[in-house]
Amino acid sequence: MASTNQMITKSLGGISPVIAVHRGAAKPLHRQIYDAYRDGITAGQLSPGQQVPSSRALSSELGISRIPILEAYSQLLAEGYFESRAGTGTFVSSSLPDQLASSAHWSAELSQSGSRRVSRRADLTVWRRPWMHSSGPFSIGQLAFDHFPFSVWSTLMARRARKVNASSLNYSDAMGDKEFRETLALYLRTSRGVHCDPGQIMIVSGSQQALDLCARILVDPGDPVWVEEPGYGLMRHALKLAGCRLIPVPVDDQGLDVAAGIKKSATARAAYVTPSHQYPLGATMSASRRMQLLDWAHKVDSWIVEDDYDSEYRYESMPIASLQGLDQGSRVIYIGTFSKTLFPSLRIGYIVIPPDLVDRFATVRGATDICAPHFYQSVLTDFIDQGHYARHLRKTRLIYNERRYTLVNALQRAFGSGLQIMGAEAGMHVAVTLPPGLEDYEISLRAAEQNLWIWPLSTTYMGKNTRQGFILGFGSTKLSEMPKAVRCLQEVVLTRQKRG
Repeated sequence: MASTNQMITKSLGGISPVIAVHRGAAKPLHRQIYDAYRDGITAGQLSPGQQVPSSRALSSELGISRIPILEAYSQLLAEGYFESRAGTGTFVSSSLPDQLASSAHWSAELSQSGSRRVSRRADLTVWRRPWMHSSGPFSIGQLAFDHFPFSVWSTLMARRARKVNASSLNYSDAMGDKEFRETLALYLRTSRGVHCDPGQIMIVSGSQQALDLCARILVDPGDPVWVEEPGYGLMRHALKLAGCRLIPVPVDDQGLDVAAGIKKSATARAAYVTPSHQYPLGATMSASRRMQLLDWAHKVDSWIVEDDYDSEYRYESMPIASLQGLDQGSRVIYIGTFSKTLFPSLRIGYIVIPPDLVDRFATVRGATDICAPHFYQSVLTDFIDQGHYARHLRKTRLIYNERRYTLVNALQRAFGSGLQIMGAEAGMHVAVTLPPGLEDYEISLRAAEQNLWIWPLSTTYMGKNTRQGFILGFGSTKLSEMPKAVRCLQEVVLTRQKRG
């Protein structure tokens, strides 16, 4: 993240600063304009190299003659605050004196007494580590962009851009574009066995916004909510911000242990699950566990939030229908996203809402975010309707299967039985556990120095009873890079073993 003191060098094309002139004041107009610019430069509101409005434009905006503006500009040029560039206009000087340039930054200084007070909900432990948002071998959430259909996507974007009209620039339905929701409903019914019609689907910016809305609407602050242990950290942050009391429920090779959850909190208000491909261990929730979970929610009047994470990519078994498709009592809120199948910056996800909750979701959405952007929804509608999405999924399944197979084989050759590999049957990551005596966090830091971005498994646990291991993404790692990356990882692990 860039420093808040980093100098801005954009010109902003002559956007006017805040200048107030008073015709009846004792101070002449030209001096008022001069002072406003000088003070703006020294306070950092105007940055070196930023373009200022022409005298004609500022005259029109302030409703005064150009003469005092020209006088002020002449003085600012003479004193070195402004510089004139032939054919382009007038700019804040790019070579301000050091004492001015150093002050021309926005800075947020903490008081001497320490951090300023914020709400307890915002007092989350926030830490950044190199593997969190990095691109390279084993990065989590990175995709095979080397196989993305850029030409097709660009063509569809250009086609939709040529059709932009006044209605497409206005606010849209809080639920999302009707045309896109119709396409999405057909896709979800066909590919995931979801029971829904377009009126139940809300378009959101991704799974995080979906979780935020679910937490606001389904639970009250202090309510207990089951979460998977280990589980997805950003999910926990979203629920904590809503004031939920998190109940970590263990996960085994059949998914969330419903019986253990009942022992811990039998009347929890909701449960969050990733039944198709549990993050991070990769288990698929068994049919019996799914029915147990639905039965529990029905008996105690609780909600289930199903995050259909990584459901599109299965390699060693047939696709498994959604938990929502088994629900006969409208207890499941189903969420999904296109971030893992297309690209993360698309920011299109969705919620399938029980019919009796649609109005509540629409009301809260309208009060917090109003609506989703229209343009990408229309492009994605065409992408799906014209068959490009289905072709892209088929192609990327083959690519990710190859990369998965290569990674698993390389790990087995390098480590033998020293690592246990989990979750390789689906998705775009595998989890591995380390032998006793090794700490994943320290190894992850050392691996980052070698440009390997491995997520420590222990950080996905809430409690102290954690496993030591790694989460290794393979989506963006090319086949040619995989053996070298695994050898490098092996060297890092062996080095730590030797040091004890």
